[in-house]
Amino acid sequence: MCFQYHTRLIYNLTLTQCFNETLILLSIFALNTLTPQIMSLLFKNVKQLIFDIDEFIDTVEQGVLVFKEGVVNYINGEHASFADKIVTIDKLEATADKLQRKIDDEFYRHSILPQNASDIEEMLDKLDELIDISKDNLYQFEDELPFIPKELKSEFIRLTEISTESALAVFPASRSFFRQPLKVKEMLSKVYFYEKETDKIARNIKRRLFHDMKDLDLSQKMHLRYFTLHIETVSDKAESLADLLSILALKMSI
Repeated sequence: MCFQYHTRLIYNLTLTQCFNETLILLSIFALNTLTPQIMSLLFKNVKQLIFDIDEFIDTVEQGVLVFKEGVVNYINGEHASFADKIVTIDKLEATADKLQRKIDDEFYRHSILPQNASDIEEMLDKLDELIDISKDNLYQFEDELPFIPKELKSEFIRLTEISTESALAVFPASRSFFRQPLKVKEMLSKVYFYEKETDKIARNIKRRLFHDMKDLDLSQKMHLRYFTLHIETVSDKAESLADLLSILALKMSI
């Protein structure tokens, strides 16, 4: 029981203080109950966990960037580049899933942050949703081949860029959550700003579709409205993650 208590205490210090080695060493001497071999193992486990979480976040971030580039490729008629993005995002999503399973295993096998494990799992799930929705949406373009009129191409590109900016703004806060949770909330303002801007651009596209573009059939308008919503979901997922991060960071700092 004593061993488990001290182990959890050190894991907490390690994760929330971003490997402040001085603090860890002070904890070891203060506790004076664990052997150097055990402490070396604990430090190694936590270090590996942080490395894997960083790699997971990096992979999701790359997936969002590939989604943005892929949509722009599609709109500009760059078919070979678009096909490359489909292959790339497939690989990134598979890598993210593999990393998430590994992180889940590390949390439970080594009893790291047991009191916060479910919260962190939820955060990682929401991060995974970002790359999942990016991949699914890019495949929608490949499957359904939407026709985007030249009058709307620049607006669809702008919608994609701003929606992904919302997601890109949430990744620094996700990394900070494990190191400086008190700074997380102040890092989320850009997520909400870009999410609102995405909504404005999407509304403008839909108004143009149904109010101004008389030459398009209703079925074409509905199809493009559908793809507007697809692109919007990236910023919606980012906003949902930002809401969760704000709550979890507060809990971790108490």
